[in-house]
Amino acid sequence: MEDTGIIDLFWKRDETAIRELSGKYSGYCYKIAWNLLQNHEDSEECLNDTWFAAWKYMPPHRPVVLSVFVGKITRGFAIDSFRKKRAAKRADLHMDDVCDEMDMLSFSYTVEEQMTEKELVRVINKFLWKLSKADRDIFIRRYWYLDSIKEIAKRHGVTEGCIKTNLCRNRKKLYRMLKLEVLE
Repeated sequence: MEDTGIIDLFWKRDETAIRELSGKYSGYCYKIAWNLLQNHEDSEECLNDTWFAAWKYMPPHRPVVLSVFVGKITRGFAIDSFRKKRAAKRADLHMDDVCDEMDMLSFSYTVEEQMTEKELVRVINKFLWKLSKADRDIFIRRYWYLDSIKEIAKRHGVTEGCIKTNLCRNRKKLYRMLKLEVLE
């Protein structure tokens, strides 16, 4: 079923919408949750929460891109679940690595306070479009899909060290761009 048909089912409050959504996007959303949580039960729980949230949010929201809409919801639930685990001192080392890598961008919290969310999205999009296609894929794979360094290296046919260097350079570029945009 096409995404517009699934969205229409949600707007009609037809319960088959959840089955159709799950059938089409469970693999995609599961991958997002799994990359963060590395736990089957927690990932499945995120999926269930995602389907419920989609039911709750549609209507009044009509997503433009359904995959992005449910992916963002799943990612939010996965991050919440990860934070709860981390608070309980059962943190996953894979995500600790991602968090450590992004520590240099802790400045972004003050950026969010100084810029509207829309402006922050504009700056990040501008940054991403300035990257080469490969660099953009590496950056998004790591920080949106939360893929491991090993998975990204395999995907691009390069060493893990090459990916780590690439990410480090691009985090620094993003940091400089955010800093410039705030000072303007």
